[in-house]
Amino acid sequence: MQDHLHGAARGEAGQAYETDVIIVGAGPVGLFAVFELGLLDLRCHLVDVLDRPGGQCAELYPEKPIYDIPALPIVTGQELTDRLMEQIKPFSPIFHLNQMADALERLPDGKFKLRTELGTTITAPILCIAAGGGSFVPRKPKIEGLEAFEGKSVHYAVRKMDRFKDRDIVIAGGGDSALDWVLNLQPLAKSTTLIHRRDDFRAAPHSVAKMRALVAEGKVRLEISDLKGLAGADGALSAVVCETKDKGRYEIPCNELLAFYGLTMKLGPIANFGLNLNENLIPVDTQKFETSEPGIFAIGDINTYPGKLKLILCGFHEAALMAQGAFKIARPGERLVFLYTTSSTDLQKKLGVA
Repeated sequence: MQDHLHGAARGEAGQAYETDVIIVGAGPVGLFAVFELGLLDLRCHLVDVLDRPGGQCAELYPEKPIYDIPALPIVTGQELTDRLMEQIKPFSPIFHLNQMADALERLPDGKFKLRTELGTTITAPILCIAAGGGSFVPRKPKIEGLEAFEGKSVHYAVRKMDRFKDRDIVIAGGGDSALDWVLNLQPLAKSTTLIHRRDDFRAAPHSVAKMRALVAEGKVRLEISDLKGLAGADGALSAVVCETKDKGRYEIPCNELLAFYGLTMKLGPIANFGLNLNENLIPVDTQKFETSEPGIFAIGDINTYPGKLKLILCGFHEAALMAQGAFKIARPGERLVFLYTTSSTDLQKKLGVA
């Protein structure tokens, strides 16, 4: 699988960590928050349900041009993500990807303990929610009896590639995620079939070209068809049921189905964090973007306040002010001195440019 972390570290699922700031959401605003916090010597761990940083920009619109980022007349979602990842590299953030923030508790010492769905725990005095419109959750195929196979032989993400070694897999979808996993799992799988409703793909052209080359070599089976059902018992898949106008209904034998139909946004477990909510958005002050719960901040599209604009550049501004407020809680005995990166040799040393 292509490395989207640019050298940044991944956390290990199920482990316990301590840090200065937990950031829920690794989209552009969450990534820039790492930079602003890093300038103040605050260490960050980021949690995101996606398998890569970048949030909606990188997952849904990696090649879509963005025109309103200061000093960048045109930049794609993936390019913006890559630049932000390069910018925060000096601060060595830890990423906990492919897992959703599941529960939050306030400890007796005032710190927060966040648990993810994979059993990872992170403890910190500051929680920053930068989750866009909420947690991304997969769009599921509309198939009767789907739930019985979920988590056993039907998957919406790849957490461990070895899980699919020597298996007969079917991948459904026509975007970057579907094509990416066709290319990366084909060498491991016993057989690989790609199903898409039309012979036109939304993925990067080079990925489509590689997929078609594998089809021509007989290493991947391509079915232009509609996914209609599943066959199997007790959560174990034996085949997927497809349908075309010419063939009617037919089965493709397989052990595993990976469905990549895109993502939808829901507030998810964040709704249970004990915060005041306004139409699934989190009200904040405009001095430091703190929520109704001291020590919990919200930046980016997930927050609301008078005059709020849902723009990436506004989220960057919110991240800068949030970092100032977070410092006073995380370092109560230290004096906060405001410095400029253009003139401070101390900050330039942190950035590795002095």
